[in-house]
Amino acid sequence: MPQVTVTLAEGRTPAQLRALLHEVHGAVLRTTGTRPEYIRVVVHEVPRTHWATGDVTLTELDAAGRDPAGPAEKEQ
Repeated sequence: MPQVTVTLAEGRTPAQLRALLHEVHGAVLRTTGTRPEYIRVVVHEVPRTHWATGDVTLTELDAAGRDPAGPAEKEQ
């Protein structure tokens, strides 16, 4: 029984989270041959005040107008 855990900073809409669950489920289904009802996908949303990158919280990065993903993510 595959279980996938996704941890991300809070801030997505319910529709975005549902799309994420759907896409991850589909990827596991395509690549493992497991029956759909055996696939578990769990999303953990972390408050932006509880997630730090380089000793700076995501909330602090937001306030400074900085992207925590860095320049490579912006180009994609």
